[in-house]
Amino acid sequence: MKKAKSLRLILCLILVAIELVPIGVVITNSFKRDIDIWARGPFYFKPTPKSYSAVLENSDFRLALKNSLIVATSSMAVSVFFGSMASFGLVRFRFRINTFLIFLILMLRMIPQITLALPFYILFRNLGLKDTVMGLAVAHTSFNLPYVIALLLPFFASIPKEYEEAARVDGCKPFSIYWRIFFPLAAPGIVVAAVFAFLMSWNEFLYALVLSGPRSKTAPIVVNAFLGQYAPLWGQLSAGATIMLIPVFAITLGFQKYIIKGLSSGGLKG
Repeated sequence: MKKAKSLRLILCLILVAIELVPIGVVITNSFKRDIDIWARGPFYFKPTPKSYSAVLENSDFRLALKNSLIVATSSMAVSVFFGSMASFGLVRFRFRINTFLIFLILMLRMIPQITLALPFYILFRNLGLKDTVMGLAVAHTSFNLPYVIALLLPFFASIPKEYEEAARVDGCKPFSIYWRIFFPLAAPGIVVAAVFAFLMSWNEFLYALVLSGPRSKTAPIVVNAFLGQYAPLWGQLSAGATIMLIPVFAITLGFQKYIIKGLSSGGLKG
């Protein structure tokens, strides 16, 4: 028994190390000069903030961070609001096509982004949404919305029907039942859906590459540009990547309790 536990612990530590070592390399490189990264070994470490100064003085990077924040927040808010309503409707109102609709939503979530990139490009160009923050937010909502709907289905399904019946007796309309009763009761799932929707949008690269331009570039595009035309700017690239990690760490650690609770509840209810 002890041997099995020790083996599991070792495997867990190996997995954690595999995940953390690249992050550690990026963070340490962000405090090194390019020449040190290129010429000296990985263990040479003489910290300097020059890469951060260069990145933060870059107006393109600051604009990209702002665009990323707007796109991720708006996409997350729209996806959670409409996704939770759709999930509530699919669970609480039985129609013959409910199963088909759920299957369709799951299928939409699984479509590779690359297959939709060109149609989105043509559509957004005709609608005047190309190279706009709003267009990117709409594109990100296209993959966040099915994810939120699918994730919240077990949470709404697990809420006893008696709450709904009691609310109807008190004269509540369907939207009031959803907003005042079901939305708060499904809070752990809502938090998980919001966090993952934000992070997926924050890290998204393909749609941003195809649909954005000088006005709407997001942070992943600008960080990728630090690779340069002739030689990578490893220090600035690592500094930009580390700055992008800050919201990820802050959100994950800040909502850690809710994420664990939501994921474990969703797993049990699913």
